[in-house]
Amino acid sequence: MKVFFWGTRGSLPASVWAKDCREKAFKTLEAARGIDLPDADAINDFIENTLPFSVSGTYGTNTSCIELRDSQQPNEYILCDAGSGIRDFAHHHMISGRGKSPATFHILMTHLHWDHICGFPFFVPAYIPGNRVVFHGYHEQIPDAIKHQMDTPCFPVPFKYMGADIEFNIMPPCQPLQLGGFDITSIEQNHPGIAYGYRFARDGKVIVHSTDSEHKEDAYDEDYRFLKFFHEADLVIFDAQYSLAEATFTKADWGHSSNVLGIELAARSSVKHLCMFHNEPTATDSDLEEFLFNSRMYSEIYHSEHQKDPAATRYPKQVSLAYDGLEIEV
Repeated sequence: MKVFFWGTRGSLPASVWAKDCREKAFKTLEAARGIDLPDADAINDFIENTLPFSVSGTYGTNTSCIELRDSQQPNEYILCDAGSGIRDFAHHHMISGRGKSPATFHILMTHLHWDHICGFPFFVPAYIPGNRVVFHGYHEQIPDAIKHQMDTPCFPVPFKYMGADIEFNIMPPCQPLQLGGFDITSIEQNHPGIAYGYRFARDGKVIVHSTDSEHKEDAYDEDYRFLKFFHEADLVIFDAQYSLAEATFTKADWGHSSNVLGIELAARSSVKHLCMFHNEPTATDSDLEEFLFNSRMYSEIYHSEHQKDPAATRYPKQVSLAYDGLEIEV
């Protein structure tokens, strides 16, 4: 199984200015001074192994959309949320040639805030007859939210002009379901309007998608319900939009969590890979790189303080920060 990240920012799409590109170019040339780069291989090696990711790449601009990739289901796709990242998924789908064959797109909705639905009006496969799009979720308002964002004066093309077969599978809260061979369970999360996290299990592997979730004081309880939901997951995609100080003081009750709590919950749940997600839209690539560095440092500190046996397995084994275009194999 693979997870591909099409959109990783939270709240609203981020911006990239010309001055940001110029700064990256300057830092690249500064780092290359005095280095012999005689051919393309040498240049690529320099970019890959010398430059920091904040210079050689970008954490991206799109809002929430991830894809669970499965080669066993060539004409069936599983997506979580329809933020602006779903537009890039659709574009890639079409130019790859796969858009020539009818396909089914399952979209699991965490909740209905605008940053999680704003990409759907630009989802090209939904305009093509023969395709099937199925929204799955627990909010009764899903059909209205998806359709009304395309009403005049908000969008020039009404929902009724979408040629695909579009269905809405509205379920009772936290009802399990099966899609593409996955056993999918869910959990209600603390977020304005309520958001839901999803746990995907198949062939002994587990992926958890838990974004737009705020963890409060009860997160330190021994029987905290998320510990079971995250338990021994191979990958947990976790809302870490804020630092601990922001989540505790200036942005408490905004519905998002911190890197510190993500690491602690992952460690207590024996999570193998923690991928922080829903990145702050005002943060620059350099800010996010520092955020990741500090998070990994805290993970080391937390492990050393709470693990008496130095030979014991360290959890989480890996801490990363999502970016548009990231692919993780599980």
